[in-house]
Amino acid sequence: MNSPILIACAHGTSSAAGAAEVNALRAGIAALRPGLDVREAYVDVQDPELPAVVAGLPAGEPAVVVPLLLSVGYHVKVDIARAVKSRPDTLAAAPLGPDPRLAALLDARLREAGVTDNDAVVLAAAGSSNPAAARNVEELAGQLRALRPNRIVAGYGASAKPSVPEAVAALREEAALRGEAALREEAVGREAGAGRVVIASYLLAPGFFHDQLAKAGADLVTAPLLPSPVLAGIALERYDAAVAARAPRA
Repeated sequence: MNSPILIACAHGTSSAAGAAEVNALRAGIAALRPGLDVREAYVDVQDPELPAVVAGLPAGEPAVVVPLLLSVGYHVKVDIARAVKSRPDTLAAAPLGPDPRLAALLDARLREAGVTDNDAVVLAAAGSSNPAAARNVEELAGQLRALRPNRIVAGYGASAKPSVPEAVAALREEAALRGEAALREEAVGREAGAGRVVIASYLLAPGFFHDQLAKAGADLVTAPLLPSPVLAGIALERYDAAVAARAPRA
């Protein structure tokens, strides 16, 4: 039996650079699994829209929608779920995150940016009104804390609190209080362990949300997760898990 079609469903972006990175991710998925039918779809901004892709599938051909998204949220719970429900032969896989490999990739991005152990880190996610998304991000933050000694807090681009600028401001206030305590102990600034406030971009690719991070008041913003072969491998694992879960038991 042929493998189900893989619909690689991204958010969508008006950024040419971001779109190119997502296209490369989809190509990377196809390269890892020669012969697999990998199709393009989006839940916002770009075409083809996911409902149209699902509606245009060949009759009787099974398919799996793999969210190229980092957490459960509205797009997974509503947009993708609705599209999958419209066609019996189609099912949805889990999103890419949280996953310890994404935490390791964020750790690599922080190291590439020269982040030290004294720097405080805001883990910046897109955000969602669905509480499950924040729980996913907090789980990823815990995985990152297991890799690094930094003070790490989550911040969101929209629909959840604290916002990224609020998280940055809170860490700056913490640093100021530590600095005052250090001065009382006759220590000075960085010698007492004070560092920068850094934003770790927990976003797939360049685009609107990543652009906003530069305006949040941090000393440094890391690059997004893409490009990295890690994401294609995780996407295929999510696909395989969904296919295995649907397979009839002996």
